[in-house]
Amino acid sequence: MSNSPDSVFCQPFVCQDCGSEIGFRSRRRTLLERYILPLFLLKPVRCGECFRRDYRLIFTRVHERWAETARIVPMKHSTPPNRHVA
Repeated sequence: MSNSPDSVFCQPFVCQDCGSEIGFRSRRRTLLERYILPLFLLKPVRCGECFRRDYRLIFTRVHERWAETARIVPMKHSTPPNRHVA
């Protein structure tokens, strides 16, 4: 067991449904989640295996959100000057 002061407050994530230890920070959706939950030191988290969404203490160790897929913006395809397209 570590003697660091952080280990006293940081608890590992364990899913209550499947028992997985892989958890990710979830996006805050509602006004309640944005403004009220932080007053109670809670944050939304999601299990990495069963995808159950839950609220945990801010001291619970979870991974940052998965990198969002790059938003692919379609490029404007210009037609070559020598090509006539109807």
